[in-house]
Amino acid sequence: MNSFAVVEREAVASGVEVTEDELMVSLVDGRRISVPLVWYPRLSHATQSEREKFELIGRGTGIHWPLLDEDLSVSGILKGNPSYESEKSLRAWLEQRGSIQPA
Repeated sequence: MNSFAVVEREAVASGVEVTEDELMVSLVDGRRISVPLVWYPRLSHATQSEREKFELIGRGTGIHWPLLDEDLSVSGILKGNPSYESEKSLRAWLEQRGSIQPA
């Protein structure tokens, strides 16, 4: 009887780049993943300066943008998970930023 031991390693980021259209994450294993920025409305509405101020957290398993109060997991990005922030929460955040007027 044959058995295979499968060892799953958690995806770990080594770098992040955010353009006007894409979020690109470099992984320590050499892969580079790219997803549409519209998946993450806070990043999409942010200035380039705000997008550039990020921290790798959890030894690179997550990405945190302190100026935007945005946290993404690298595994979630790999799985293709967009932001699950509610419209109400996003609207409140945009109002707080002065990006839109209160309803």
